Parts: sequence; structure tokens; C-alpha cells
Amino acid sequence: MGRSRRESTIQRTLAGISHAVRETVFTEQIAGRPGLLQETDARIKTVGLLELLLLAALLRHWYVLVALYAVALGLAVVSNITVKFFIKRVWLFIPLFAGIIALPSIFNIFRAGDPFWTIWDFGQEVTIGSWSLGTSLAITYQGVKGAAVLVLRVAASVSLAVLLALTTKWSDLLKALRVFFVPRTFVLILSMTYRYVFLLLSMAGDMFTARTSRMVGPASPREDRRFVASSMGTLLGKSHTLSNEVYTAMVSRGYNGEPMTLHRFRTAWPDWAWLAGVTLLSAALLGGDRLLG
Repeated sequence: MGRSRRESTIQRTLAGISHAVRETVFTEQIAGRPGLLQETDARIKTVGLLELLLLAALLRHWYVLVALYAVALGLAVVSNITVKFFIKRVWLFIPLFAGIIALPSIFNIFRAGDPFWTIWDFGQEVTIGSWSLGTSLAITYQGVKGAAVLVLRVAASVSLAVLLALTTKWSDLLKALRVFFVPRTFVLILSMTYRYVFLLLSMAGDMFTARTSRMVGPASPREDRRFVASSMGTLLGKSHTLSNEVYTAMVSRGYNGEPMTLHRFRTAWPDWAWLAGVTLLSAALLGGDRLLG
């Protein structure tokens, strides 16, 4: 039983590494598909999605944020991205964490407001030191509204960021960032990080595979801990040595910190039409949000 459990742990680790690599390769394939955002100039697309990100930060009503999120879903559909995959990618972590953070604010003991649902009536005022809990524990209208606005704002913002990442090749995105005067050092760090993540994943997978192929009998927990510690140290040493070698090789071949791609940016009237449409939509949503008070 112990051996099978250890083997399943190693297998799950290998499966996780393989899944991470497959997800990234699949993301690159999405950027190469025919679709609205894929065919839009990376610079124009970045400006338009940044407009929508700024709009998400300015909106104050949850139903307008729902409309903005629907726009993000619509952009995913016309960009040949399946809705199920897109929603899973967005809602798996960050908006859920935002919901957990916003959860306490729906209760009247943290944020005063009009009761929406009384959970427990204390019968009298309850205090803890100088902090008054009131006479009941209730969910308030104002708390629910504030939590909904926070979660939807995060969901819309993450959706737009994911759209930009999924529909733009990494090299084109880095090149577009330099057009907007993002510091060269920052772009270089992003570029190297992107490459080394997969290299380290591949190295870790090779190490786990090698250990699995050499296991004859069950290993003790102490040996497992020793393997994990030694693997971490080995990966750190290899990554440091390899980073110096790769950077030296890049400089010797003429690399000066600027991202270079075979694809040259060219704008056409559909790109500008898309940006104009995004600008008009942003103005309409912001105006409607302000008219609602």
C-alpha cells in the first residue's frame, strides 16, 4: 500500500508537469487560430483591452460589470475560444479568491447596512471589548452589492487579461510592450522567465522519471525528503549555470535586449475600426454607469 501510494504521488507529479506543458502549447495554438483578436494588430489589441481594463476599474454597478463580462465572453467566442475553456481558465483561481476575501463584508458585523437575511437574532446587543456585534447576525443588501461588484470587477479584469494572453503570441506581446515604452529590462525578464519555466519543468520531469525508473523497493519518508531537497538544489544550480550560458550566447549573436520576431506589425482599417468600436462601447458603458448614480 505504501509503495503504491508513493508511486501514485510521483505519477501525479509527472502528470502535473506534463499538463502544464500541454496547456502552454495549447495556448500557443490558440494564438495561431483564425479569429477576431488573433487577426488584430497586437499594438491596437493591447490598447483596446487596456481601455476595457480601465473601464472595469471605473464601473460601480454590478449589472454594468455583468455587461462588460458578457463583452469579454463575446470576444472569446469570436476569437475561436470555447466558452467552457475560457470560463474555467478565468474562474478557477483569482475570482474565487476575490469572493473569499469579499465574503466577510456581506455580514452586518463587518459592514453596517439594511438586513437582507437575518441569520441569528441575539436578543440583545453583544459586544466583544469595545467592538459591538449588534443585536443580530445578518446579511446586508449593501454588503452583497459590494461583494458582487468586487468579484465581477476581478472576473472581468482577469478575463480581459486572459484574452490578451491567449490571442497573442508571446513574442508579439513582448514586442508590443516595447512599442509602449515598457522598460527593456522588464521585457527581458519576462522573456527569459517564459522560456525558463518550461525548461525547468522539463528538467524536473526528467529527474522524477529517472528516480521512478531506478526504484526497486519502497523508499522511506526520509529518503523521499532527501530526494526533494536534493532536486531543489540541483534545479537551482542548473538554472543559474544555464541562464549565464544562454545569455552569453544570446549576446554573442547580437542580442541587445530588444525582442525580435519574424512577424512585422502592420495596421489596417479593420484594426482601427475594432479600436473605435471598443472606445465607443467603453464610453457607452461608463456613461450608463454614471447615469445610474
